[in-house]
Formats: sequence, C-alpha cells, structure tokens
Amino acid sequence: MPDTIAAIATGAQVAAIGIVRISGPEALPVVDRLFHPASGKRMSSYENRKLVYGRLTDRNGELLDLCLCTVSRAPNSYTGEDTAELQCHGSPVVLRAALDEIFASGARQALPGEFTRRAFLNGRLELSSAEAVADLIDAESVECAKNAAAQLSGAVAVKIDAIYSALRDISSHYHAVLDYPDEDIEDFRLEGYKCELDSAAASLRALLKSFERGRLMVSGIPAAIVGRPNAGKSSLLNALLGYERAIVTDVPGTTRDTIEEKLRLGSLTLRLCDTAGIRESSDRVEQLGVQRSLRAMESAELVIAVIDGSGDVGGEELELIREAEKARHGLIVLSKADLEQRCTRPDTKLPCVSVSSVTGEGLDELESAIKSLFPLPEVPAGEILTNARQADAVSRALESMDAALEAMSDGCTPDIVLTEAEEAMSALGELTGRSIRQDVTDRIFERFCVGK
Repeated sequence: MPDTIAAIATGAQVAAIGIVRISGPEALPVVDRLFHPASGKRMSSYENRKLVYGRLTDRNGELLDLCLCTVSRAPNSYTGEDTAELQCHGSPVVLRAALDEIFASGARQALPGEFTRRAFLNGRLELSSAEAVADLIDAESVECAKNAAAQLSGAVAVKIDAIYSALRDISSHYHAVLDYPDEDIEDFRLEGYKCELDSAAASLRALLKSFERGRLMVSGIPAAIVGRPNAGKSSLLNALLGYERAIVTDVPGTTRDTIEEKLRLGSLTLRLCDTAGIRESSDRVEQLGVQRSLRAMESAELVIAVIDGSGDVGGEELELIREAEKARHGLIVLSKADLEQRCTRPDTKLPCVSVSSVTGEGLDELESAIKSLFPLPEVPAGEILTNARQADAVSRALESMDAALEAMSDGCTPDIVLTEAEEAMSALGELTGRSIRQDVTDRIFERFCVGK
C-alpha cells in the first residue's frame, strides 16, 4: 500500500488563499485529527467534494487558521486515492505550520509531480494527459493553454487509442486465424486492411507534422535581429518591446553583445536577440560581438535583417540579405521610414517591411508579416504535439507503419507486415503509457512542480 503524501500546492508568496493537499490511505484520518468542522461532525463524514468551513488546529488543539476543507475518496479523486485539501489564508507561515502538523500525523513530503504520477499509476490519467498538466501550468499563451487543456482532457490519447485499436484488431484477427484454424473465423486477407493501415499512417503523419509548430509555440521562436552598425537594430528592438531595453546612440558599434528579450505577438512568443552590428573591425571586443551575431543567425528560427532605408544598399547589405535567405525563416526590415528613403525594396523573395522605430509606422505590418511565417496548424486544440518524447514515439510508430505498407506493396507475407504494425503499436503504447520504462516515467515527472 502506498504511503500518504502532502504538499503546499500554491506559491511561496503571500496570497489571499493557500492550499495544502494530502493524498493516500491516511488522508482522511489525518484531516480528522487536524480539521474540525463548525458543524461538530467529523470531516470524514462529509460527502465527496463538499466544501466545509471549520477550525484548523495543531496536535495540541491550538488554532492555526479558520479555513475550508474538502475530501474525495478513492477511486473518484484526482490521484485515485483518498485525498483532502485544506484551503487556508495565504500566509506562508500558516501553510508551513499546517504542513508540519500533517507530517507529524504520518504523511510525508510529496515529490515534484507525485500527485499527478499517482493519478497516472492509478489509471486516472493517460501519460499524455499527465504530461499536459505540466504544459498547462507552464503555458505562456492562450493557445498553449487551450492545447494543453484539450490534451489533459484526452485529445491526443483518444486519437492514438483509435489507431492502436485498429492495429490491434488487425493483429488479433491474424493470430486468431493462425492459432485456431478449425474455428469458424473469417479468413484473414491482408489486402482488406490496406485502408485501415493507410488511415493510421496518415493520422500519425498529420500528428507528427504539428510538432515543429507546437515546439515553437511552447519554447518560443528564437529570432535574431541583425544588420550593419547603426542600421536601427536596437531601435527596432525597443520599439517592438515598447520600452528602451537596448542603448541607442549614433556611434557605430554601441551594441557589443547580444541582448535577449521575450515578446508576445498574438499566438507567438518571440525570443528576440539584438546583435552587434556586422562589419569588419580591428576592435577585439567588437570582433567577439560580431562572432556572436553570426552564431545567433545560424541558430535562429527567424532572422530579421535590418537595412537602413535612408541609405544606399551596398555589397555588405546584399550579403546580409543573402544570409537571411538561407535562414529557416527570413524577413527584411527597411528601417528609418520617417527619414527620406533612398533604399527601394531589395531584390529578394523574403517579406519586406518599411518601419520607423521613432513614429511606429510599419510595426503592425511587421507583426503581421512575422505571424504569417508561423501559422498555427489547422487542427483542433489538443492535437498539436508540443512534447519531444511524444513526437519521438509518433515518429517511430510512423516509420513502422510506412515499413508495413511498403512490405504489403512488395507482396510480403502477412506476418512481416504485422510485425511492423506491432512495432508501431509498441511505440504508441509508450506515448499513452500502456508500456513505458521506469526511468522514462521518472524523467517525465521530474519537471513538475511540488504539489501537483
């Protein structure tokens, strides 16, 4: 039988409300010893999920807080065990004192993610849904939150289970015919299942395709602002952020190092990096800054090449545009639109926007251009993969499905085709938790916060 765990489920700062959670076989006896409903009844006599007002005391009966308590009994609780939750005033001192009394009554400190881990182990959550809990807590945009919430409700699990079930039906039919030749079982004809195999592969391919955008949706898009000295890079960064983050002067080489900031653009999170002006220099410090600028361009998902629109476009500017064209996503900004423009649109297929960091002219067009480079997949919320482990499992399952279809096309025997299909089932089982190694489970829940 598992032991009883407890943790403070809210932050460490002073707040209006603070919550302490308890889960395990001793949850109800522990809360009966420490929480005393105003009605005079024992807390364990109340029905599940009823919020009850009362007194929270220490072991000696001295008052700690006047608060609320609720209980949920196994198996109909978040963890699948008996649970209790104390909703106290949000003083860290009160919460810590309550937790100490709970420990003295037989519970122990919960590890990071242990409540959700127990929910998974007790069959209350699929593994993909359990991972979505951490994604929902860490969400930095409404789109991330909606996707994680849908995954928490089982969107990915439902899709994967449908594929898994179809493959299992095919495999079980084949083995039934093989193992029970004298039974009245419909003959197994592999070609009759080609549509199901094609559909499974297509679903996996669409799911995997969503990962690239989902990864950027969660982690943010590394975006490097690059250009010649005094092209207006730092001014553009400040204009996008809405405050003066970078020092701006008319002295070339003012920015010597990379400056990084996050910027929200609708459903996008940009990890903006303002870089040192790219030019030949004998200054050792400036040389190091230029080297970092070049590395930032190489690693960026988006390169924003800033060209001084009030000047001429020479060989160095054209070289910069060519480098932006090599990036995964590139965009040209003609800066200083408030001054007389000498630079017309350069010869490039990249999006090009004229911007004034002084007046704000063109900033809306710039934001629209960036958004158009990173559209959200046209799939329902919850079906955008954001998790590298899940994407790896889907990728391996898809490889096996493609191998199965290729074997079928080559006229291989059913056992060869079904061996590949069963490999796909094994990979999908890792995604939902049907089959998962202990060390992988440990790594998954290490990133959770204590109390969840």
